[in-house]
Amino acid sequence: MKMSKWIFSCIAAASITLGIVACGSSGKAPEKGAIASGAVPTDDQIVSAWDYLYGRYLVLQQENHDINVEKVGYNRIKYNPLGSAQFVNPNLDVAYLEAWLAADNNHAVILNVPRVTGRYYTAQLLDGWGEVITNINERTYPDHPYGKFALVIKGTNPPVPADAIKIELPSPKAKLLARVELKGSPKTAARLQHEFTVDASPEIRIDPPFAVPTFTPATPIRVEIFDRVSEVLATCPDPMPKAPEFQAMASNVARYVKSSDSARTRVDDLIRTRAIPEFLAGTKGFGTQKGGWSVSYVVGKFGDDVMARDIINYGGLWANVTSEAIYFVGQKDGDGQLLDGSRTYEIQFPKGGRPDAHVDGFWSVTLYSVPDYRVVPNPIHRYNLNNVSHLKANADGSTSIWLAPKRPQHVPQSNWLPTPAGKGFSLNFRAYVPKQEVLQGEWFPPAITLVQ
Repeated sequence: MKMSKWIFSCIAAASITLGIVACGSSGKAPEKGAIASGAVPTDDQIVSAWDYLYGRYLVLQQENHDINVEKVGYNRIKYNPLGSAQFVNPNLDVAYLEAWLAADNNHAVILNVPRVTGRYYTAQLLDGWGEVITNINERTYPDHPYGKFALVIKGTNPPVPADAIKIELPSPKAKLLARVELKGSPKTAARLQHEFTVDASPEIRIDPPFAVPTFTPATPIRVEIFDRVSEVLATCPDPMPKAPEFQAMASNVARYVKSSDSARTRVDDLIRTRAIPEFLAGTKGFGTQKGGWSVSYVVGKFGDDVMARDIINYGGLWANVTSEAIYFVGQKDGDGQLLDGSRTYEIQFPKGGRPDAHVDGFWSVTLYSVPDYRVVPNPIHRYNLNNVSHLKANADGSTSIWLAPKRPQHVPQSNWLPTPAGKGFSLNFRAYVPKQEVLQGEWFPPAITLVQ
């Protein structure tokens, strides 16, 4: 996942529906017969409509920030510096590059992907709802894993190079997020990173970002989310199967909001007192939970799970599908208590049970502060451990990762992640190209155990 300036933690990945909706009522499907034009919406319908729109607003907010604040432009790749940790929820295992790509009816955008061998890579394309369009790599395109890819708007037929693979976009704009594994040789990864390029005609007509009101993770948008519903929904089609029902519900709430000041006040109060608290509570305990870890198997292709899409867009915008990566988030210990940076914890892999055997790509565990989800400054400048960290085994053959503000005397320095004394923290265990036992929920990282 690539994290935004605005968005909090990295949460989840996948393609099997789980019970994220249990976090609140907001994941419920629209009530039958309750979206007739002009009908007064129920409280549940207002909450569900807010949840539905919030996922799109999070993407629009990021586009506005990138284009209007960071001035990254369209069809220009931003090559993120290797090892950069000065943003929310950084992944320090890969060389990142990202771009907002934009085509029009008469022009394709050409993405050039270099040949990458012996290390993980993917060029991930996403739509305006945070859903994955495709991943370009040797797994998805075995006959054309590198070279030219022509991105065209679905239903159009602009000229494309004869040696390019055509990829249809559901709307004129798409987000590119590509990753190249560092794998102990960052210079090579950086060279490959800069060999991803984009060719685009200067004649492409590109609409500016759709303007949205200012809001933050701590203070999400409220009733203003219903002020321009029809315009927002026209910016990008939603692949969610039940999108027409949710959109009809949102449009009905929008009509109701405009009907009177009292209606607007009722909706705003309901969002403030119920929709937002339920959503924020849902981000603290989602999906399947075990040993202090939480994981969702509904990412990238969300089906009809509105709450899952909201949580992912809020906590880890641009998350990938599970076949590419699964993200286990640790915010509690094995006894269900929030992680405390003043205490000592152990994650112990049994003998012969390191996670290397459960991935075809690589794995890592990264430690973040909360609630800002940034790396924790520490004297040894260590923020993560992974499959190339030279972890030392215990005497019995097991391998432990230790989390503590100061290294315990018996712990090898190579196995220690420093924690923020007096503060909470969060862990993100990333499994890239997970094997079937991980995809099917049969494997979890070992419990995060408090050491007394």
